[in-house]
Amino acid sequence: MLSSTAVMNEPRSRLADYIAMVIVFLMGLGAVMVFSAGANLGYEFDLRRFYAFPALRQIMFFPIAVIVLLVASAIDYRWLRLRDRWWKSAPVWLVFVSIVLLVVVLIPQLGTEINQARRWLRLTIGPVSISFQPSELAKWSMAFGLAAVCARSEPHARRYWTWFVPLCGLIGLVCGLIVVEDFGTAAFVALISFVILMIAGVRWWHMLTLVPFAGAGVVAGLLRSPHRIKRLLAFLQPEKWPDVVYQANQSLIAIGSGGVWGKGLGEGISKYGHLPEDTTDFVFAVVGEELGMVGTIGVIGLFVLFICLSWVVVMRCRDRFGRLLAAGIVLTIGIQAALNIGVVTVVLPTKGIPLPFISSGGTSMLLSAAAVGVLLNIASQTDQGDPESPADTGDDMHA
Repeated sequence: MLSSTAVMNEPRSRLADYIAMVIVFLMGLGAVMVFSAGANLGYEFDLRRFYAFPALRQIMFFPIAVIVLLVASAIDYRWLRLRDRWWKSAPVWLVFVSIVLLVVVLIPQLGTEINQARRWLRLTIGPVSISFQPSELAKWSMAFGLAAVCARSEPHARRYWTWFVPLCGLIGLVCGLIVVEDFGTAAFVALISFVILMIAGVRWWHMLTLVPFAGAGVVAGLLRSPHRIKRLLAFLQPEKWPDVVYQANQSLIAIGSGGVWGKGLGEGISKYGHLPEDTTDFVFAVVGEELGMVGTIGVIGLFVLFICLSWVVVMRCRDRFGRLLAAGIVLTIGIQAALNIGVVTVVLPTKGIPLPFISSGGTSMLLSAAAVGVLLNIASQTDQGDPESPADTGDDMHA
């Protein structure tokens, strides 16, 4: 592994290459592990119906995600800044489209319900059915939008009523639409949003005024679904709720049975009906079973390496918008990975948070790849002496 001193002395273009290699390796590993986890007794693969199988779909998404990564890295990130005319600002439209889609997905006739949750929009094109998860777009649109707003309005970042409260209202609207069907993602979007605001320089006492409202929102979200309360109680007292902690117990069994070196790729047995969501939220347990402690430490090490390399980009970037945007991207991926691994290892209560680039899911992989592509462009642009934040605004910036 590269030392921090060596990384700091590397040319910035090479630093971007290192980040790209880490992400491509994670996506490749994810495609392999999802295929292995999906190869259970319940499936009878038919290549004529390639898209019908999650394991095969992930293999297809992998090269597409690499292309998305490369294309996004070639687009000047400054195109994502907030302009003088709001209708010319890409972040504004991203947030607007996200809100519209979050409303649409809640309409029973339009949203698709899977596992008793209506979180997907489905578009059928001939024999192919494409699903899209609006909450994934909302997660990234909030990270990009808040970075743009905070970079543009730096002198106003310490204003409470005219700046902080309206932004909190926007965050509350987006999270409120998500929490109807997905408590975990709503909490995660709120967490990332307020972390970005803190990095942007919001006063601590401003954040403290949100504690009562955040507490009320958490209580309301828990009371709306008795199952959420059961999960929390089962985490605190697992012996009293054996049916609720079944998935968590099976996850620990899978990881523990892998030992140091694992049972071997494709040799795990937890995927044969024992471990629910083995290709999505709990794919890390399959990694532990088949690749052992070596595999799990390797995956964690790759995420740590990604965070370290990306944080060097944040520290090097002199452009306030680029710095906030890069920080938002690395924190979104890093915190999500930590939450997923915490859930799978039963350090945290069970909740549906996918492991970035590893878990099955085209929406998550493609959008995350696009976000990392923007990060790569920030890394390469720092070589050109980005302007300071006063030059962040204006309509004369071009992609």
